[in-house]
Amino acid sequence: MEVSYPILEVVHCIDTEGPLYEPIEATFDRIERAFGVKLSPSAATLDDLRHRRIALGGIEAEIARMVDPVLTAYNEDWPAIDRMLDSAMSTEFRNRQPDDFGNGWVYSWHCVDHLGLASNPRRKMLGYGEIFRFYRNKIEAMRSDRDELNWHFHPLSIGRNPMAIATSYVNVGTMLYGIIARRILDDAWFPTVNRPGFHAERPDSHLFLEQWIPFDYANQADTGDVRQPDLAEGRSGDWRRAPAIWHGYHPSHDDYQSAGACRRWIFRCLNRGSRLRLLQQAHVDDAMREAQSNGHAILAFSDHDYRDIRPDVDAVRAMLADAKRRYPDVRIRYAGAAAAARAWIARQRPLTPPPVLECTVENSRLNVSSTGGALFGPQPFLAIRGRDGTIHHDNFDFQQPGRLWTYTFDDQTIPLRDVAEIGVGSAGLDGEFCVVRLRL
Repeated sequence: MEVSYPILEVVHCIDTEGPLYEPIEATFDRIERAFGVKLSPSAATLDDLRHRRIALGGIEAEIARMVDPVLTAYNEDWPAIDRMLDSAMSTEFRNRQPDDFGNGWVYSWHCVDHLGLASNPRRKMLGYGEIFRFYRNKIEAMRSDRDELNWHFHPLSIGRNPMAIATSYVNVGTMLYGIIARRILDDAWFPTVNRPGFHAERPDSHLFLEQWIPFDYANQADTGDVRQPDLAEGRSGDWRRAPAIWHGYHPSHDDYQSAGACRRWIFRCLNRGSRLRLLQQAHVDDAMREAQSNGHAILAFSDHDYRDIRPDVDAVRAMLADAKRRYPDVRIRYAGAAAAARAWIARQRPLTPPPVLECTVENSRLNVSSTGGALFGPQPFLAIRGRDGTIHHDNFDFQQPGRLWTYTFDDQTIPLRDVAEIGVGSAGLDGEFCVVRLRL
């Protein structure tokens, strides 16, 4: 049935990275790296910086923003995160301000894997799928059936520095593919929604996403002044040329910031609980206005689970209530990132059926056929677990593009006798996914 009223989807994307520890010495190290200002670490000096009581040649406000108490109050261990989630995911908190359909707040948990770090001074949770499974279990325990588990990835710097900003997907080697392979084999899951680490995309990540992940909440187009030197001039999250719209666009092959003919949808997603590109009342008003004009819009924002997300939720709900007075005809709906994207697509055209993959092994050859809706990319993702526990990914041979693929296990790939498990997964064109696992 056609919807006759305008809808604003509200999407809360959380870069889900687990606990983060930062001693005061590390805070002052960050100040020095970003601003070139070296000070002796102390609680008193930190308080002076927050209140701009130290003359710093005109950058007092920028440093005060970096060390704002809200931004440096970290959830340093899993019990702290668990306590926050018990409250934030409760029915009472979610329903404190229901949407116009009587539903409570929804979270999209974009889970990262911390791997390959040269050291771990911030006490991050290391290992494949550790954060993903913690949140999957928490969602199940809290019966949060509208929350989503989604994808987040942080590239490693050349020196594998755990505090460095990096953008290259190529430098991580097979680690990136190993994460997806393990999601298929261990969790029967495949990513459909991306949130880029450091908000950053480049040609290599652009083309990677274009093969596998249909929805991308990455666009941080904002005219605000980024007076943070370590993040300026596109260093982290270059969206200066991207369209400042509250709906999706298909990117260009050569420029992810320009509209073009690529497959995936990129959506705008500003920040809360951060020091740059913050979601403000004017943005909320713009999204409401766009929903009223076009019938549909998606207001998305992101923050991190290592900070308290509850103040961000309350702040956005207050801005929505304020904007609602000016746009009473627009109906607000809280939604997961994938659900909102699918609702946006449904306004443009009929949704395609979900993908269905069928897999058989005959004479050391894996046959994979697609019998449902169209896959998002040109081939499914192949994951292989060896009998020695190693994880592998490889390309298929294309027999009928879009319909039939094969893979031969032999001395040129891996002999079938050395394979313990095969996994095949893919996103569909409109964000549903299919995973098939075969134990040998």
